[in-house]
Amino acid sequence: MGLFSRRKRRADPADPGAPAPSGRAAQQATVEHLTEFVRTRVGVEAYVEPPTNVTQTTLMLIATDGEWTRRRVPDGKAAGEIARKLGIPVYDVQRTGYPQRMRDWNTRQRITRERAAKERAARRDA
Repeated sequence: MGLFSRRKRRADPADPGAPAPSGRAAQQATVEHLTEFVRTRVGVEAYVEPPTNVTQTTLMLIATDGEWTRRRVPDGKAAGEIARKLGIPVYDVQRTGYPQRMRDWNTRQRITRERAAKERAARRDA
């Protein structure tokens, strides 16, 4: 056996007996997640991220406020098709880069997490 086990991921982490999602079920779950993100956010744009040595091609959706989500897709063509079906603009991140609003959102989230951690520590020490 290698360094990493070949266990399949469970469909529901709360149910250890649940089988791993099939290819079609995983694809459907991805499309549903992206559809829900677009439906519940304003001004969403899609950014296709190329495959690397560690990850396959991903599709990142970024809302106007900078909130984002990322999901794996089979390839850039599939990412473009998903974005077109969702009715949102799609960009190649290698050509456009990431929008500043995403970096700003990440910074705001980090600051919020740090403040919450300090508040929890202060309450614990009091």
